Amino acid sequence: MFSLKQVRRRTVRVTAVAALAGAACATMMTGNAGAIVNGSDSTERYPFMATIPLSAPEVLDDGVCGASLIDPQWVLTAAHCVDPTLVKPDGIVRIGSEQRKTGGTVRSIDKVVTHPGYALGGPNRNDVALIRLDRPVTEKPIRIAARPGRPGTPTRLLGFGTVVDTPDLSKVVFPDRLQELETRRGTYGECAPGYAAKTRLCTVSQVPNAMACFGDSGGPQIQRGKGGRWELIGTTSGPGAPDVPCADGPGLYSSVPAYTGWIRKTIGRNG
Repeated sequence: MFSLKQVRRRTVRVTAVAALAGAACATMMTGNAGAIVNGSDSTERYPFMATIPLSAPEVLDDGVCGASLIDPQWVLTAAHCVDPTLVKPDGIVRIGSEQRKTGGTVRSIDKVVTHPGYALGGPNRNDVALIRLDRPVTEKPIRIAARPGRPGTPTRLLGFGTVVDTPDLSKVVFPDRLQELETRRGTYGECAPGYAAKTRLCTVSQVPNAMACFGDSGGPQIQRGKGGRWELIGTTSGPGAPDVPCADGPGLYSSVPAYTGWIRKTIGRNG
């Protein structure tokens, strides 16, 4: 028999691992986002797209989180993707590839800085972290938007998360090819009460039965800016409501523009 303390520890580990693996799934009571269910193969190059191979003891051997290159030597991801109590990154980051395990530029992780206010829960709070690469890359970083578009604004999600909507981590299927999904900014009311906020974006799929899921955590949510170029507005954090399968959405994304000040200060102090 497990003691109450042991049960709580096991529950936190399993739900959080589900989180890092992906996005809005039924078992992710604590809120973590994952892979894209019913998305489609990437239609263009995204040189800023990054992946973080990782594992979760006793739960997942070949896991992954997403990230966004925002500086030649820094990527932004979800804090739960680098939480040492939940997962173990393999120590590398792959940048600019359409393939999960090949291509692009591979760099070692030199330093990890997690937001000081990060807390795992339903929803996650301040779920952002920065990773400094051991040396710069030549891929072009994505610009952080000045602000997210208003509710209804078209957005796009990118990720290598599971394409099978299942709460059983032994049955997840991670795609070799980068997936994308057309979405839009949702209103606060389209996520569960208390989930969406100034620092957390409610996100709704424009495709039936589709949303980020296990393995998409930390990946980018992007919108079109001036001149039609992509801008970063969110990083995959978790489900937008409790007890909802991935494909039923909505999803919840940390608002990157809300953390611009912290990002700049962190990079400046650790450059």
